[in-house]
Amino acid sequence: MSLEALNERVKSDLSYLAFGGANWVHPRRHSDGRVYDVVIVGGGQSGLGIAFGLLRERVSNILVIDENPEGTEGPWETYARMVTLRTPKHLTSIDLGIPSLTFRSWWEAQFGPEGWEALDKIPRGDWMNYLRWYRKVLGLPVLNETKLNLIEPVGEGLHRLHVEGAGAPSASLLARKVVLATGIQGGGEWHVPSMIADRLPSRLYAHTSKAIDFAALKGKKIAVLGGGASAFDNANFALAEGVGEAHVFVRRQELPRINPIRQMEGSGMIERFPTLSDAEKYAVISHFFKHNQPPTNDTFNRAASWPGFRLHLGAPWLNVEEAGEQAVVTTPQGKFAFDFLIISTGLMTDPALRPELRLVESHIARWGDRYKAPAETANPLLDAHPYLSPGFAFLSRGEEGKPLLHGLFSFTYSALVSCGVSASALSGMRYAIPKIVSAIADQLFLDDRDAILSHYFAYNEHEFVGEWPLPEQA
Repeated sequence: MSLEALNERVKSDLSYLAFGGANWVHPRRHSDGRVYDVVIVGGGQSGLGIAFGLLRERVSNILVIDENPEGTEGPWETYARMVTLRTPKHLTSIDLGIPSLTFRSWWEAQFGPEGWEALDKIPRGDWMNYLRWYRKVLGLPVLNETKLNLIEPVGEGLHRLHVEGAGAPSASLLARKVVLATGIQGGGEWHVPSMIADRLPSRLYAHTSKAIDFAALKGKKIAVLGGGASAFDNANFALAEGVGEAHVFVRRQELPRINPIRQMEGSGMIERFPTLSDAEKYAVISHFFKHNQPPTNDTFNRAASWPGFRLHLGAPWLNVEEAGEQAVVTTPQGKFAFDFLIISTGLMTDPALRPELRLVESHIARWGDRYKAPAETANPLLDAHPYLSPGFAFLSRGEEGKPLLHGLFSFTYSALVSCGVSASALSGMRYAIPKIVSAIADQLFLDDRDAILSHYFAYNEHEFVGEWPLPEQA
């Protein structure tokens, strides 16, 4: 089967499901212009999947915005530096149960069933190409180069989105519902320890989330701080780009070996996580943080096979200082001088760190507001996460914030404690997207209930037109 044939198959499959029926949501009007029922911020895999899910629910007055140029949404063309995805290839995601929309169908259309059998894991670049195809074949409404700067509640259940960029049609958009589908960093910000940020000029270091000029580092000696999957992705990438030596420094005495997501994928944990109690949710994610994600075996082996690879275990950074054109790192094992540092220390999650939420973040309930964890599992990093509904909606700390937060949803890594890994791991999206889509549609329905019920009770179209006795018998 060719891609052209697959495109026709997708259209046929969707027609059998009556995809694209009439929008049922009552239109809103405003003197400032069009009111979208839903605006999704982020045109990566999450945003695209949610848009498709809403269209299946006949919620079609929607828009997806993304600050990046078309075809570069998400991390795959920017800071993601793994060779392949870490997720097993057979797990489905944003296809939402439509076989012709799966990555496997897209792959087999080009390389046949034998090509699928020969594939080990999904190459990163091919995943991005699949997302480009998915967006195109579904005709999803995406505006690129449109950056959200601020969400402003304006009353009557509306939010004004202040936007900018070459693709922005105006300085603001109006929406009833706003979904933040802005990826791992969308719930906070990437974290660089102050010991580094306060003591080194920016030319000597970069977080893994930033653009790095690897060409300028050819033959150089670099250090990577962190023991997770991303640290080894970056070490391998740097060595493949010609770096002379890449030293990975890990705080632990032994690399993490357990990947809790693999257990969650088969145990029902990902899809049923929202049914757990607050105490159980907190304990599960506290355990998840304890182990985190280790490097995949293939990534570790690739990195370790380079002559310039060095691994330092039990080596937290005690001090970092500038020394001429280099950065000097002090560990319990001694001092090391490097030409450049790559920081793989993850992110901090807190709505207060998001500039687009600055008008409402003080009202957003955090886990620390709703649950007091026992000492053995308490973690301030978890406490700062927003306390979300099972449908990914922000909840308010008090009555004052309820109308301001109504209609705001977070499908980002910050949903981790409330909704599990379903919004942050590809393996959970086939369960999470229907939940958020249902929550948005339910909220739209309830917002319009008076008009919907009024029309229902006033409905008077005659469907049955039969007469008795029959006219020919009269």
